Amino acid sequence: GLIVQIGPIESVISILEDNYMYLVIEEQSKQAVAVDPAVPHRLLEIVKREGLSLTAVLTTHHHWDHARGNEALVKEVPGLRVYGGDDRIGGLTDKVTNAQELKFNSINVRCLFTPCHTSGHMCYFVWEDECTDAPAVFTGDTLFIAGCGRFLEGTAEQMYHNLTQVLGSLPQDTKVFCGHEYTIKNLKFAMLVEPENEKARDDDDKPTVPSTLIEEFEYNPFLRLSEEGVQKFTGKTDPIEVLRVLRKEKDKFKKPKERPSPHAMLALEWGLLRP
Repeated sequence: GLIVQIGPIESVISILEDNYMYLVIEEQSKQAVAVDPAVPHRLLEIVKREGLSLTAVLTTHHHWDHARGNEALVKEVPGLRVYGGDDRIGGLTDKVTNAQELKFNSINVRCLFTPCHTSGHMCYFVWEDECTDAPAVFTGDTLFIAGCGRFLEGTAEQMYHNLTQVLGSLPQDTKVFCGHEYTIKNLKFAMLVEPENEKARDDDDKPTVPSTLIEEFEYNPFLRLSEEGVQKFTGKTDPIEVLRVLRKEKDKFKKPKERPSPHAMLALEWGLLRP
């Protein structure tokens, strides 16, 4: 099974510069499933160039920087199914629920309900029949490389459940494909939290999409809630409280001299730009 990473998306819309969208391609049938295809024309160019047929769209959540391509794709591609867990998702044809499994020839998808960033957020765990490759999980704005999404419509309790029970319990070699390229900023925060953690500081070896779950447990502070350094930084020991404080600190965390444009400020108010 081939996963094509598209992004960070070069687009006239500067807000989309750090978005990732993905194509999961079944090599035999040339069928493809897209994840969060926010820039539809770019996706269709690739589909056409590679001689693929686009059969489905998996949407992690309703924010426009993930779902804005859906309506255009439904118009362009006859019979296209659009899956998601939230009625607010544009172009939705099939509403999915937690643990529901979808099958596209040899590609299997398990829907994982991860409410918090939005109340209807879904992650998608993907594996292929008879394939020895590690499985993949598309985490949208729930889990990032070295970070996690903002709690826009949910609580620390929910995010704790998402990160530990839902995503944290997947096979450790699972490849993590997230919704944005926020790695550098996330690692800067990770180093502030755990200055003695070598893994977060390894400049020559910056993690990129995809990382794996096992790697995330080595440097992502949001998955390291019972580590002494993380507890010390937050002044808490209860993992949910540790997570709550971490996220508050991350919300305040700014690189020095970072002045967003008025355009970006507008997006920030809509909760679209930052993790």
